[in-house]
Amino acid sequence: MNREMKTIVSITIAVLVVLLAASAPAFAGATLDAVRARGKVICGANGNRAGFSALDSKGRWKGMDCDTCRAIAAAVLGDSEKVQFLKTTTQTRFTALQTGEVDVLTRNVTWTLSRDSKLGVDFVAPTFYDGQGFMVSKKLGVKSVKELDGASVCVLPGSTSEKVAADVFRTYGMSYTPVVIESKKELNTAFFSGRCDVHVQSTSGLSSARATVAPNPDDYIILPGVYGKDPMGPVVRQDDPQWRDIVAWTVYAMIEAEESGVTSKNVDEMRKSKDPNIARLLGTKGSLGESLGLDNDWAYRIIKQVGNYGEVFDRNVGKDSPLKLERGLNDLWTRGGLLYSPPFK
Repeated sequence: MNREMKTIVSITIAVLVVLLAASAPAFAGATLDAVRARGKVICGANGNRAGFSALDSKGRWKGMDCDTCRAIAAAVLGDSEKVQFLKTTTQTRFTALQTGEVDVLTRNVTWTLSRDSKLGVDFVAPTFYDGQGFMVSKKLGVKSVKELDGASVCVLPGSTSEKVAADVFRTYGMSYTPVVIESKKELNTAFFSGRCDVHVQSTSGLSSARATVAPNPDDYIILPGVYGKDPMGPVVRQDDPQWRDIVAWTVYAMIEAEESGVTSKNVDEMRKSKDPNIARLLGTKGSLGESLGLDNDWAYRIIKQVGNYGEVFDRNVGKDSPLKLERGLNDLWTRGGLLYSPPFK
């Protein structure tokens, strides 16, 4: 066979491989198979972060991260309550995911290059954009981070907060004494009891702690300035691209629903919509669910049972919650925020 014929054969084989891959039906990956066989989605959670993941007075897990987990369950199992939450710490969260103890992390994990490239995990679709802040007691009498030279600082080991605190104090040429505490609950107790001068955490985390743990929230201030970037969202293992897609598009479905005006209250009526984008989202047109290995009602169930992104935000951390956080960066791109879903096509 001459060189020209070999080239033609090689090209033909390559084209056939591409065509076969494109026409092959979606198949269930290892994680989806395991979740269906088990009958529940296991999510690694924080448990001590009001508004994101914490137990209420009735022992029910509540918060934005918990609702992300429930949305995944609604998509793949048909029931948002088919979930199990495993409490993890900053030290155990990635190990729990890597070893398969949990199917997904839904617990305020900051997306960084080193974590994304070294741990065998994939970060998908941020559900909350934040940054690190510094909280102090008003009794300390400071109004700026630059006035914290010599302060004692409460931090979690291995956290973004620990790294940001070191960077900020180094930048301003100040010294500090780290008070390293592994438990978030114990860290909050230490700060509010006066064991350390400064509490460093994402601004949403500080707001949560101040609103729910402080003896008198008005006695504490979050100093001006947001340091670093904290995009947070679900994390999955790198070994299952189908599961990654399912988790990512679960988040996108909630964002797209808000942008399209589809809510848990009107979703049944919206299924009659002639808008092709809404029809594809809700499964009345096309077959997008098949591409994920799911049925065509997967996104409908997410919105019906859990809500769109705005509903989830408002009830957990926004206007209908004790935290009263503004949407800010966590608003739709059409309103100046960072939330943006790829097209449902």
